[in-house]
Amino acid sequence: MESKLYYFQKGFNFSQDGPGNRLVYHTRGCNMRCPWCANPEGLSLYRGEEIPAGGYVVTPEGKVFAHTPRSLLEEAISCSPMFWPDGGVTFTGGEPTLQFEPLAESLALLHEAGINTALESNASHPKLPLLFDTVDFLMLDLKQANPSRHLACTGVGIENVLRNIKAAAEKRDQLAIRIPLIGGYNSSDEDMEEFLAFFSELPHKAGITLELLSYHEYGVDKWKKLGLEYTVRNAKISRERYKECVAALAPSGVNIIKS
Repeated sequence: MESKLYYFQKGFNFSQDGPGNRLVYHTRGCNMRCPWCANPEGLSLYRGEEIPAGGYVVTPEGKVFAHTPRSLLEEAISCSPMFWPDGGVTFTGGEPTLQFEPLAESLALLHEAGINTALESNASHPKLPLLFDTVDFLMLDLKQANPSRHLACTGVGIENVLRNIKAAAEKRDQLAIRIPLIGGYNSSDEDMEEFLAFFSELPHKAGITLELLSYHEYGVDKWKKLGLEYTVRNAKISRERYKECVAALAPSGVNIIKS
């Protein structure tokens, strides 16, 4: 039986999930449990009844859709007139690498068909570097640079995350690193010092960028709708503090994109 990729949302987005206009698939399942998550409906892996390719089922968290890698390719090809300029297909989450085999096959088929591919990942999967050759635009999130605080924030160790980001920086000409700045979690002076120490070790390639993303509350209502408690409080970053964080990381030499 051909493997399937399960996702909870798809749609077009311009320039926010990779270059150009993109068909974005939000896959089901995430191994991290960040308390500020904007997509709590996608945290759990789908393990329910069989879903036909291109179909869906309704779960307590919402609809779950399914594609085989080949049916996803067919959908992407049918949508290709919308991939302007330099657009394509993006996989985000949840955490796409939790469905590693169907993700890898989907990326390979899209890449072979000449469709631009993008992947947003938390960089924790040990086999992530195996995808580098079929991902045109790679976005890796980094929540913390300190091992104990990363584990406390996300519930996942940091070793694979740092190793994969370093591997991507060394092996690729393009890498977009993103830090969600969350007050009380990763925006202190001490946090900036640890981020700076890590980024200073990365190669200074022109294609490596660092984007600091200000905290938002887009997921609050979703948590409430699912009957979950949203525990993040007073996490908004002032514009002044945002500028201070940018200035603190500037000596790393990495090209910083201000959002």
